[in-house]
Amino acid sequence: MCLAVPVRILEVGEDGLKARVEHMGVRGWVGITLVPEAKEGDYILTHAGEALHILDRGEALKTLEIWERLYAANR
Repeated sequence: MCLAVPVRILEVGEDGLKARVEHMGVRGWVGITLVPEAKEGDYILTHAGEALHILDRGEALKTLEIWERLYAANR
């Protein structure tokens, strides 16, 4: 089973090919070659280290709330 994870872009790398992102306090880099218009502050959907789609902010926040509830329920 595969999951796509919503993350917020903290910064776009100098090369424009990667973005530093955060999800529930965890930070890392993902490729943004499929969404070159992505910018700092955007929410994107990622899978296997690559951004697949830029998300609507409201939808991203709803999805992140669900992730947080699932995490809290499984502590």
